[in-house]
Amino acid sequence: MEKEVKPAASLNGILNPPPDKSISHRSALFAALSDDVSIIQNYSVAADPQSTLSCLRKLGVGCEQVGGETTIKISGVGRDGFSKPAELLDCGNSGTTMRLLGGILAGAGVPSVLTGDESLSSRTMKRIIDPLIDMGCRISGRQGLYAPLQIERHDGVKGIKFPLPIPSAQLKSAVLLTGLFGEEPTEVIEKIQSRDHTERLLELHSEVSDVGRIIRSSRTDRIPAQTYTIPGDFSAAAFWLVAGVIHANSSIELKNVGINPTRTAVISILEEMGASFHFENMRAEGKEPVADILIHSAELNAINPDPALFPNCIDELPILMVAMCFAEGRSIIRGAEELRHKETDRLAAMAEIFNRSGAKIELTPDGMVIDGNRDFRPKSATYPTWHDHRIAMASAILASKSKSHSLIENAECTAISYPDFWDHLNELTYAFKE
Repeated sequence: MEKEVKPAASLNGILNPPPDKSISHRSALFAALSDDVSIIQNYSVAADPQSTLSCLRKLGVGCEQVGGETTIKISGVGRDGFSKPAELLDCGNSGTTMRLLGGILAGAGVPSVLTGDESLSSRTMKRIIDPLIDMGCRISGRQGLYAPLQIERHDGVKGIKFPLPIPSAQLKSAVLLTGLFGEEPTEVIEKIQSRDHTERLLELHSEVSDVGRIIRSSRTDRIPAQTYTIPGDFSAAAFWLVAGVIHANSSIELKNVGINPTRTAVISILEEMGASFHFENMRAEGKEPVADILIHSAELNAINPDPALFPNCIDELPILMVAMCFAEGRSIIRGAEELRHKETDRLAAMAEIFNRSGAKIELTPDGMVIDGNRDFRPKSATYPTWHDHRIAMASAILASKSKSHSLIENAECTAISYPDFWDHLNELTYAFKE
């Protein structure tokens, strides 16, 4: 499916971003691990979190809609209550599903096979396979690297001390979830903090030491029910943060957005570039901070962001690159090699998008050099997406500043994380430049 994007004169309106995808995954998985019944409100209807629910049902976990499609009742089966699935566990496009559920099933020793679509099956799973084997689990992958992942029964989980080789919330979570099945504690040590939803929602013990932040898990940890309302997804909100800033005469209000400090580095970067955001109605939903965010137009300046911030904005880097195209001066991104290992090689993908738009960029092995201009007007173009939802949405925001109409290929891929993206873009784009 192709989507036409018209050049917008301004973007104004009020939006409710979709439910947080990262928290949706975790809420369902942790509710299944609990011995209690959980009522999760505002659960994401996007494809990835729905893959998590589908897998849990195949494992004998009761997951049902109550009071509407976004309110989910999950009857937890506890650590030892998962049934051996009668068929493959299809994780779709969701790396979070595969890595976190893989950690749980490997720890529980449930014979199973986790598979995924072509994109997911090309993404390495070695990062979780190696430490889980060290913990005594029996888990293997195709060529030792890729899905399908084969999990078998084991003789018991042993605790390990695991310094995170990269700041990855998925890797951290997989190891901690496996650690929940061990009598002795598992310690994950991170020098650079990644997303902390897992620790928050499971109420795991953590401390800061000379070697870094240490998070522990073991069978002694009681897994709490996951009854709360999931906040709006900050990663989805980031597209409107940038769109509102780069368009003149714009004013956007985003309601009920999660503002977990391990997710919001892009705000700090945009503020350093000259943007200004206002937060209202600040509160907590479950274990997560939430607020309404007000966005207005701004004149941006180039920046060389600190790579230490990237673990807390890795998903937002493509749209942040779009902002840099409209910032005065040269922006340099270094230390973002992890983008090459996402749903697609997002560095190469964004370079192709920018080349088609006429932006002045240089692709580097671990980042990009962007010569921005506040008066930059992208060419009318047809943009490929490689079926990557974030590339599609970043291209759409870029195209909304174009001289004429542009096309986004395979636009339906936005449903992976943001099913209403195109409707929301149309709601905001009430005035067009023809």
